[in-house]
Amino acid sequence: MSAGTANTTSVVLTAKALLLDMDGTIVNSDAVVERCWHDWAVSHGLDPREALKVVHGRQGYATMAVLLPDRPMEVNHAENAVMLARETADVDGVVPVPGAPEFMAALADLPHALVTSADAALAAARMAAAALPMPEVRITAESVGASKPDPEGFLKGAAALGVAPADCIVFEDSAAGIAAGRAAGMRVMGIGPRAAAHTPTAHAEDLRSLRVTATADGSIEVTVTVTAVPAA
Repeated sequence: MSAGTANTTSVVLTAKALLLDMDGTIVNSDAVVERCWHDWAVSHGLDPREALKVVHGRQGYATMAVLLPDRPMEVNHAENAVMLARETADVDGVVPVPGAPEFMAALADLPHALVTSADAALAAARMAAAALPMPEVRITAESVGASKPDPEGFLKGAAALGVAPADCIVFEDSAAGIAAGRAAGMRVMGIGPRAAAHTPTAHAEDLRSLRVTATADGSIEVTVTVTAVPAA
């Protein structure tokens, strides 16, 4: 028996500015993340599979604090510096998320910012490896005192663009990032399979199902198209 006819629905969100996470949202860096954090977890006697469940979205020192809660934070910061250097040097397998080049091109003249847990050097390396344009406004690890899920980064991104938090849409893939966007009082467009489980405002499998347009009043419309195929 063949499957039923596909049903297509659209969700439209309107905003004044868009705030973009990087890893897992516009850049697929999973190969590097898995290599580096697998080795780190093994070196500390941890199960790499369990470690990889918490690394996405956080700064490295914050991930280490979750995985080794009794360890002094200064040790986490020191090891995170080593981790960042390794990740910055390793761009093998770093590629754009499907639809990211077209998505970023559509944002060229619209208010948007990068809000990432990567530091400036790592963000530059990965955006270049994925051949994506670097937003003029960017909030990186050096810009904040607290890692996602703290909302500081997104609030700073909104402030840098001169837009109220409620008028921003966050684009995120991770539990920590989605929580940060919500805590900032923003709507969240979840991107990719990791995001689906964390009840974002709306969800897209990747960036190919999104359309971004400017309206006559200067707002930004984000339309996500969702296709569901009924069971046979």
